[in-house]
Amino acid sequence: MTVTVVGIGADGWPGLAPPARTACEKASVVLGAPRQLDLLPATLGARREEWPAPMMPSLPSLLDRLGGEELVVLASGDPMFFGIGTSILRLRPDATVVPHPSSVALACARLGWAEQDTVVVSAVGRPLEAVRAALAPRRRLLVLADSGTLPGRLAALLVGAGYGEARLSVLGSLGAEHESRVDGVAASWNAPDTDPLAVVAVDCPALPDDGWLGRAPGLPDDAYTHDGQLTKAEMRALSVAALRPLPGQLLWDVGGGAGSIGIEWCRAEPTARAIAVESREDRAARIGENAAALGVPGVRVVPGRAPEVLAGLDAPDAVFVGGGVSAPGMLEACRRALRPGGRLVANAVTLEGEAALAAARAEYGGEVRRIAVSRGRPVGRYLGWKALAPVTQWVLHVGARSVSGGTRPTPDVSGVPPLTPPPWRQQ
Repeated sequence: MTVTVVGIGADGWPGLAPPARTACEKASVVLGAPRQLDLLPATLGARREEWPAPMMPSLPSLLDRLGGEELVVLASGDPMFFGIGTSILRLRPDATVVPHPSSVALACARLGWAEQDTVVVSAVGRPLEAVRAALAPRRRLLVLADSGTLPGRLAALLVGAGYGEARLSVLGSLGAEHESRVDGVAASWNAPDTDPLAVVAVDCPALPDDGWLGRAPGLPDDAYTHDGQLTKAEMRALSVAALRPLPGQLLWDVGGGAGSIGIEWCRAEPTARAIAVESREDRAARIGENAAALGVPGVRVVPGRAPEVLAGLDAPDAVFVGGGVSAPGMLEACRRALRPGGRLVANAVTLEGEAALAAARAEYGGEVRRIAVSRGRPVGRYLGWKALAPVTQWVLHVGARSVSGGTRPTPDVSGVPPLTPPPWRQQ
């Protein structure tokens, strides 16, 4: 079977380049969504099949069923940009991809924006709240819509985030003869629902009403809803820096509290993932609320008590232990679970916690440091220093090399499966 993935735009058959047309003309089966199949000329001899629902779970069996056929899979725009192309290639590495200009390329051309300087956020099958983490003064974003209601929902989100002055442009049916554009401001947006496959451009104001700008760790404490169980801003900045967020990597935030470490790990590196482990149900629910409010709704919350609840979780690249460092087996379970090259950061404010960190450092190495922070506070008519509780921190880096022929060591937390790709890599 020959599989060719052909990108097609709203301009349909006339917009296809010769290689794409040739692939369709040679195909015995063309697979696509109804709206894509309708763009092909009636003279095309290939049998047309619509995607089943749900699409992704049935993809492997579908490709097997079409075994000896010359197959063309239609995709919107560029198949390798939030498209089906990556999933096809994962299953059929010998497949050929013939791209079409993406909706992002067309939108930037219409707006006069430099594509390399424009941030893209997809709301197709993903939470819209992720837009919050991408907001910044003067930033230009393109949001890929999942429905005709998205512009209104996006405008409300922008107003809530302090970006009510942002200018919006809704670009519908890009490339088609009936291409459309609607402009407005988030705070006064009242346009009707539009093309469900539109691209919404966001031109952020220079001075938004936003108290915590940028992705750097150390957001103000009042950016979080909490009950006092919160790693303070100064310690948060130092702790996330020690964890070193890297692309695609997974963090365990053990003893999540308000979820601030996992949240700022994900804000610092948009492709990173985090699992927050919290024993109290009210705090676990609050972590999810904070994650959505700060633009990283993908933070996964696991209720339960560590280290027992760690069994079954994907092996982490980094672990932060902010609570329960003196619990029996806690530090050992977290250290053993780390993948090669992993980082473990543990903070303690009690004598018992300090003793556990000192013992761990004596056995496994790493660095310990004591961090003291004072904040200026009113003292009568004057300003004086108020010390926060000093924190002892242990930082351990696990060697990237392993014995036993280069395979990663097996975690001692029973039942931990091998690391699986994040959802956006599986699609």
